[in-house]
Amino acid sequence: MRRKISFCLVCNYGAPVRQFAASVAAIRILGFFCLVGLLGIVYIGYDYVSLKQTSFHTHRLRSTIAVQTEEIDSQRKHIQKFGKEINALKLKLAGLKESEKKLRAVANIEPSEGQEGFFGMGGSLPEDIDTKVDLTEKHNSLLREMHEQVEQLHAAIDTQTEDFSSLLQNLQGQQNLIASTPAIRPTDGWITSKFGFRKSPFTGNREFHKGVDIATRKKTPILAAADGVVAYVGNKGYMGKTIVIDHGYGMVTRYGHIDKALKKRGDKVKRGDKIALVGTSGRTTGPHVHYEVLLNGIPVNPQKYMLN
Repeated sequence: MRRKISFCLVCNYGAPVRQFAASVAAIRILGFFCLVGLLGIVYIGYDYVSLKQTSFHTHRLRSTIAVQTEEIDSQRKHIQKFGKEINALKLKLAGLKESEKKLRAVANIEPSEGQEGFFGMGGSLPEDIDTKVDLTEKHNSLLREMHEQVEQLHAAIDTQTEDFSSLLQNLQGQQNLIASTPAIRPTDGWITSKFGFRKSPFTGNREFHKGVDIATRKKTPILAAADGVVAYVGNKGYMGKTIVIDHGYGMVTRYGHIDKALKKRGDKVKRGDKIALVGTSGRTTGPHVHYEVLLNGIPVNPQKYMLN
C-alpha cells in the first residue's frame, strides 16, 4: 500500500476544512520540479547580473579602446611630422654644405681630408624618410630609421660645425683676399648665355663664350663684384663700351656692352659700388651686361663667384 501524506486547508472565515492527500512519490516529483524551477530562476538571475556587468565592462573597454586609438593616431601623426622635419633638416644641412663649398671656392681654400663626403661622414645624403608609409605595418621600422638618421644628423652637425670653424679661421686670415674676390652678381636680371661653348647668335658657328650674359633693362646699375681699382674704361671691339676692374691677387673682372661708365680709370671701388649702366653698345641682341672673371689672365666661370 502506497504511503500518502494528507494536507488540511483551514480558512479563517468559517469555510469547511478541506483535506488533500498526495503520495510521497508525487510530493518528491513536485519538490524536484520546484527545486529545478528555483535553480533556473537563480541561474537566470545570475546570468542577467553577469550580462549587465559584462555590458558595463564592454562599454568601459570600448571607451578605453577609443581613447587609445585616438592617442595612437595622434602619435602616428607626430611620428610622420617628425619624419618630415628630419627630411627638411637634411635639406638645410645640405644647403649649408653647398654654401661652405662656394665659400671655399671663392677663398681658394681646399677642404681637409674626409670633408668631401656628406658632412665629412663619407657617402651621400641619406634618403628621405617615407612619411606616407603604412604605420600599422611598418611602425617599428620607421622609428628605427628615424632614430638612425637622427644620430647621423647629430654627427653631421658636429662635423659641419668643425668645418665652419676651420673655414672661419682661414677666412679671418684672408680678409683682404676675400674683399678682392668677386662674390656678387654685377646686376639684377636673368642669365641668357652661360660660360663655355655655345652657338653664336650672330654667325651660328660654335664659339667659346668667355663670360655670362645677364639680360635686364637698359640703364640698370652695374655693381663692382669686389674691391679693386678701375684699370680700363673704353671700347673693346664686339664688347662695346667696357669697364675693367683689377682686384689684385691675379683677379680681374670685365663688364661689356655698357651704356655709360660711372667710374674712371684709377678710381678705387668697393664691392657693391655702382660702376656703370647696362646698355646695348657693341654687338648685342638687346640690353645686357657681358660679365667676365679672369684669374691670372685665364677666363673662369663667373657663376662660381656669384654667392647671391
